[in-house]
Amino acid sequence: MGRQIALQVARHGLPVVLYDIDDAALRAARVMQAEVAAGWGLAGKAALAGIAYERDLARAVGDVDLAIEAVPEKLEIKRRVFAQLDGLLPAGAIIASNSSAMRVSLLESATQRPQQVANLHFYLPVWDSPMVEIGGGSCTVPAVLDALSRFAVQIGILPLRVRRESTGFIFNRVWRAVKKEVLRVADSGVASVEDIDRAWMVKFGSERLPPFAQMDRIGLDVIGDIERHYADESGDPGDLPPPLLTEKVARGELGVKSGRGFYDYPNPAYAQPDFLKVGGGDEGGG
Repeated sequence: MGRQIALQVARHGLPVVLYDIDDAALRAARVMQAEVAAGWGLAGKAALAGIAYERDLARAVGDVDLAIEAVPEKLEIKRRVFAQLDGLLPAGAIIASNSSAMRVSLLESATQRPQQVANLHFYLPVWDSPMVEIGGGSCTVPAVLDALSRFAVQIGILPLRVRRESTGFIFNRVWRAVKKEVLRVADSGVASVEDIDRAWMVKFGSERLPPFAQMDRIGLDVIGDIERHYADESGDPGDLPPPLLTEKVARGELGVKSGRGFYDYPNPAYAQPDFLKVGGGDEGGG
């Protein structure tokens, strides 16, 4: 997600620094960004030229106005990163979390600037889902949220204001209900992964990724972390991810990034011409 946000920012003429602790991750980001930008012509070349890559956090954020965190959905990791950023950023800089579900009030106390922290949640792929949810914590001042809304517009993204804190924010609360239920339907043996996705595609359009395909794209490990966060907050064991998901993660079947999840990649069954063909389409990959 961080590499996509960086490319979107650079695409709209703003300088951006992409930081990661891992050289391999930065190399992978360069490759992915170059592949996407190639379809943008001269604008793509300009976007790539506007991105700096850095493994030293102090150099990366020493003079920025906004730092966007996009680390794994684990509270202790995010709090550690927020504390590091707080000690390195200029006094007036904003710290924003791209968390898919965590309320920023869980992170703000890791800093000495709780009034300048916020949620800034983008969706994959950023250029095809151009919206961002903007919300504050218990101390965030309105000026920060207004500044983030202006930033979103500047980079061609629709700002959606989260008016009060809510785990999952806006769209992900709806998406969470969908993914929780489709996981339960498949895990309980009511229907196969493939038939659930077929039903979705027939109903809402085959050009839209169905639920299990979307989870594969996000990463099944990420989905599991998010579901556990909901369960931690609610205290309800029924909110925990089901064995269908946890067993795949334990086997390293994480979705697109590992080559296998609910489907096999790079040629998943749902993308094949006969997946929705009446009288055709074998079960496979689920």
